Amino acid sequence: MIVVTGATGNVGRPLVQALAEAGERVTAVSRGTTPVDLPKGVRHVRADLAAPETLRPALDGAEALFLHDGGAGGHGLDMRAIVDAARVAGVRRIVLLSSQGVVTRPDSASHGAVIRAIEEAVRESGLAWTILRPGGFASNAYAWVESVRAERTVAAPFGDVGIPVIDPADIAEVAAVVLRKDEHTGHVYELNGPAAVTPRQQAEAIGAALGEPVSFVELTRAQAHARMTAFMPEPVVETTLAVLGEPNAAELRLSPDVERVLGRAPRPFAEWARRNLEAFR
Repeated sequence: MIVVTGATGNVGRPLVQALAEAGERVTAVSRGTTPVDLPKGVRHVRADLAAPETLRPALDGAEALFLHDGGAGGHGLDMRAIVDAARVAGVRRIVLLSSQGVVTRPDSASHGAVIRAIEEAVRESGLAWTILRPGGFASNAYAWVESVRAERTVAAPFGDVGIPVIDPADIAEVAAVVLRKDEHTGHVYELNGPAAVTPRQQAEAIGAALGEPVSFVELTRAQAHARMTAFMPEPVVETTLAVLGEPNAAELRLSPDVERVLGRAPRPFAEWARRNLEAFR
């Protein structure tokens, strides 16, 4: 059995679907009630990584664990306690969804030390492990849903600075493979998209999917900072703005790892926009 934490998220949901379609027994873990779109035969367990003892019913009988912080960025989690619970339950393999920022922003308070400590807990667990380090997510564009629906407008800073964002469905497909195959044990995969794409180009892609223009409004760094601190911790905001505004060479490098694992190139942002069109109507 494979346990998927963060099962209702942008990566967890398609991962559960992919594993179920592959005929695997799956337990989907989330903090909320049972998702209405859970595939047939998938068991749901309500648990919170911030309280590792709540994971015990989910881990019973599990062989592999997809470990996702559920959007917490690892802050406030006792990862060693989580890993210990998995080991005691008999889990043999952990696949960790980490972040590219571990290596590209090692001095960052949000992406460096905290996430590095999480990786170390997994590496030192004594279990088979694989670490996935994605860059920016294409699904971050969901932040523009309200303005696109109401005004056909996208507002963002650094309109002409691009990074190679990754489709969460590609992360899920990679995870579905490495959770089931021994050959990926001990590997770290950096995952990003096929080309750098700017916020302005993302707005154009959403407009193309809708079949009508979506205008782009460039925010100043200060304006973006004020908006982001409403829902993100200050250290995360600072690092995020640095990545978006001044990506370094490592953040712009196109990784071959999606194609290495899946045998195909990663999906472009435009495909993500077409597939998720209904959110923006």
